[in-house]
Amino acid sequence: MKYILALDQGTTSTRAIVFNRSGRIVAQAQQEFRQIYPQPGWVEHSPQDIMASVMSVIAEVLVRADASARDIAALGITNQRETTIVWDKSTGEPIYNAIVWQCRRTADYCDSIPQETRDLIYSKTGLILDAYFSATKIKWILDNVQGARERAERGELLFGTVDTYILWQLTKGRSYATDYTNASRTMLFNIHTLKWDEDLLRLFSIPKSMLPAVRPSGYMFGKITGGALAGVPVCSIAGDQQAALFGQLCLEPGDVKNTYGTGCFLLMNTGDKAVRSQNGLVTTLGAGLTDHPCYVLEGSVFAGGAAVQWLRDGLKVISHAAESEAIAISVKNNGGVYVVPAFTGLGAPYWDAHARGTITGLTRGSTSGHIVRATLEAIAYQVSDLVRAMERDSGMHISRLAVDGGASANNFLMQFQSDILNCEAVRPCVFETTALGVAYLAGLYCKYWGGVDELKENSSDCRVYIPCMSEAERTQLLAGWQDAVRRARR
Repeated sequence: MKYILALDQGTTSTRAIVFNRSGRIVAQAQQEFRQIYPQPGWVEHSPQDIMASVMSVIAEVLVRADASARDIAALGITNQRETTIVWDKSTGEPIYNAIVWQCRRTADYCDSIPQETRDLIYSKTGLILDAYFSATKIKWILDNVQGARERAERGELLFGTVDTYILWQLTKGRSYATDYTNASRTMLFNIHTLKWDEDLLRLFSIPKSMLPAVRPSGYMFGKITGGALAGVPVCSIAGDQQAALFGQLCLEPGDVKNTYGTGCFLLMNTGDKAVRSQNGLVTTLGAGLTDHPCYVLEGSVFAGGAAVQWLRDGLKVISHAAESEAIAISVKNNGGVYVVPAFTGLGAPYWDAHARGTITGLTRGSTSGHIVRATLEAIAYQVSDLVRAMERDSGMHISRLAVDGGASANNFLMQFQSDILNCEAVRPCVFETTALGVAYLAGLYCKYWGGVDELKENSSDCRVYIPCMSEAERTQLLAGWQDAVRRARR
């Protein structure tokens, strides 16, 4: 077989990428799909739109690679993680739109949960109670879609994160499963026993019959039934951030990466130790090929690339994301302007669902260039908050940050990130490491690659950003950021 195919189903678009044995991209295809905002703070997707984009990019990438099913050794699926879909077991029809991980509709319910219960949830799942995760989204659907709870109790409904829904559709219902990484983001999975937790299912009133089987990330999940990839085995599934950690080959305790996607996600491999955070981070499970996944310490920024999309689609001060770099360097500094892109609240380390986006420091001299620059800087500031929290939790100083994701192509952002952290930021030659990670997992499982050593031979750094900012300037900028965050939280 010539290739491994990775399907990367993200928050705003779906991509299919064909990789060769050297871990290089042969061809790729991408398609954006609708973002649905029924109310302020609510975010939904149409599951039909998601599947339409999946089928479209698969067909397109095969044409671009001049390949067919017989050339593909295996498919790997990586996905936006906590996004929740509930569908009819018989027909495959969703009973409601997908509720996206960014959606805050259950924030008030989360606020009503007593501290004792929050502590129980954290002890079992490693997660801080928040509307971000899947459990309260499932509960909302069962409570608000007419007849849903009764149908769920009768075993007629299924729940899945997006990976599970895609797998179910591609196999025409023959395979109903997820992997450890996605299960660990539902707030229903015990990361210590590696099982769905009966106490949590009772707490959120969710029938166990709705939940998929849980497997290692590298696994024979089934074969595709029909279509352009008929007969191709699905040999890996991993949530996007854990896939990126694997794609960066952060396989040893202490290895750290940050992905700049719609959100930003900082992950540290902590090996067989589940680190209990005292600084607003969460503990989750990493991707692997065994029944003993590693533990991962993670911090999440809700609005990374989404803030740049806001510049494009909301303010309309740029026509495409790549413009932001040139505009940012057209002004010599931020002019005292700070943007806090808390469009759907603030994630780690604040976990403030009620914070909202703000722009502070505007004067008559402020321009759209200052706002664009401040928006890019805000991404780096949020990552800086996560890095410092992770250092406090782990007791380790982070001197090297592996970076990836679409916004890591922005050289201004990467240099500012290095400066504000005072550490190296290292971007690999293939910075679509989310897709690469799930390709690695699928290829290792089906023996397309002989082992991790072969993957390391393929790996190389494309660019290293070295900090060059003075300590005085760094301190002043960070103080301004913290002041802006305080205002957003009020």
